[in-house]
Amino acid sequence: MTERRTSRARKQARKPMEKASQRSWSQRVTRDSNALELERGVFTLTSARKIAVSLKRSAEQSSRRKAGAYRSALSMLTFYINRAGKNLPKAQRERLEHAKLELKRQFGRE
Repeated sequence: MTERRTSRARKQARKPMEKASQRSWSQRVTRDSNALELERGVFTLTSARKIAVSLKRSAEQSSRRKAGAYRSALSMLTFYINRAGKNLPKAQRERLEHAKLELKRQFGRE
């Protein structure tokens, strides 16, 4: 029979994560997404339309995504915006928000 650990014992048994891995998990998700093969620098492109076209292309070409192409592309875009938080410059945030609308147009969901 195995002994059950208390909550406190489980916490003490865990190895502390390295500081770098705690900070960069969202970067790793964006870079190594299992659902989409994103173009390098897609979220820093100069126009909302280019961002939307790139995300659409990535989502439609992916055979590993679990949801539809539109939902996968929009989820990745929203994930990036949310994780960037206050560190995202206002101009880039606006461009990415416009990319959401453009993505909607690209998929004919206006």
